[in-house]
Amino acid sequence: MNVVGVLFAAGFEEIEAITIVDVLRRAEFNVIMVGIADGNICGAHNIPVVMDKTIADVCADDFDAVVLPGGMPGSENLANNADVIHLLQQMNNEAKYIGAICAAPIVLHAAGIINNKTVTCYPSFETQLGHVTYTGRMVSVDGNIVTGQGPGAAIDFSLKLVSEMGYPEKAEELAKNLLANSNYG
Repeated sequence: MNVVGVLFAAGFEEIEAITIVDVLRRAEFNVIMVGIADGNICGAHNIPVVMDKTIADVCADDFDAVVLPGGMPGSENLANNADVIHLLQQMNNEAKYIGAICAAPIVLHAAGIINNKTVTCYPSFETQLGHVTYTGRMVSVDGNIVTGQGPGAAIDFSLKLVSEMGYPEKAEELAKNLLANSNYG
């Protein structure tokens, strides 16, 4: 079973975060919600979410993938956390999957792992990503990096993660069951 860490910081985008956790759990992945602080983490729209662990309690060996929901200031809070940056660099060095949606690709830039990659993000954040090829698509994949555009892309992004991590049939089944009118980006 794939183990996926979803990283949460105060100000995360609730639609993206909960959709990612929900879809990946429907795919029967072991999803661990990881906060960068102790206790509940509150989203950008003041919705608190209970975490399973804190960033201090995890390492790259714990996960097959790490996914970052966007939102502001959540993405900035992730980008400014040394433990998050270290985890992402370790995951990337091991060619494990890393997902980031909306504003969260700025965290990947802060970690130095998307230079010369093809990515997407929330429109206007592409100027903060350094030397990348910006697609403007709902979902983009470049090697082990999966990026999504924003809240409206959350289901496609999550299904693409399932598919890329080796379960394309499961992604198709979920798309049908969720009535997703999608080809995952």
